[in-house]
Amino acid sequence: MSLSSHLVELKKKHETLSSEVEVAQRAPSTDGLEIAEMKKQKLKLKEEIERLSHVELT
Repeated sequence: MSLSSHLVELKKKHETLSSEVEVAQRAPSTDGLEIAEMKKQKLKLKEEIERLSHVELT
């Protein structure tokens, strides 16, 4: 898998997770710890996307 296709996949995962977080935040039955874990995963994806984007530019 090329770096650019890997970045595309990571961005898709980030968008999907972002949507899931929004839905979970609106649902009163969603556990706060579950939302926090999803946000942490989202942040890790964002950091990986940024790191790989810098590698691709150099």
